[in-house]
Amino acid sequence: MLRDPAITAGIGLWGAIQSVSPSFGVELRPVDVRDAGEMERVLAAFAGSPNGGLVLTGSAWAIVHRDLIIALAARHRLPAVYYERYFAAAGGLISYGSDNVELFRLAAGYVDRILRGEKPADLPVQHPTKYDLVINLKTAKALGLTVPPTLLARADEVIE
Repeated sequence: MLRDPAITAGIGLWGAIQSVSPSFGVELRPVDVRDAGEMERVLAAFAGSPNGGLVLTGSAWAIVHRDLIIALAARHRLPAVYYERYFAAAGGLISYGSDNVELFRLAAGYVDRILRGEKPADLPVQHPTKYDLVINLKTAKALGLTVPPTLLARADEVIE
C-alpha cells in the first residue's frame, strides 16, 4: 500500500484496508513515500517479492506523480489498484473510487442549502453512494493477466 505519510486520512485508510485484507488472503505492507526517488527505490525492492501488487491511496502527492507511479508499476510488472478513474485512463490497471460527478452534485445541494440560510455545522455528513470500477484491459494484457469475465461484467468502464 503506497501512501503519503503527510495525509492524516491515511491512518484510517490503512486500518480499513488492513482489517479486510486477511479475508482475501492478502498481506499488506505500508510504504510511506515522501519523494519520487524514494518511490523508485521502494517499488524496485518490493517488485522482487513474489505475487506482489500495489494499492495507491489518495493524496495530492499521488496526483502530481501519477505518471511516474503508473510507469513504475508497469516497469516492475506490479498490478496496481488506484483510487481515481484517471489513473486507469492513463495506463493503470484498475481504479475503484467514488463517482466525482455524484460528489459535485451533493456539494451543489449543500451550497443551495447554505445560501437558503442553513448553518453549515447543522448539515449532515454525507458519504459517497456511487463508486466506479474501471479496468484497463490493455494494461492487464501487458502484465500477462486475465481479468475474469465476472469482474469485467461488474465494471462501470472497460478500457480496451
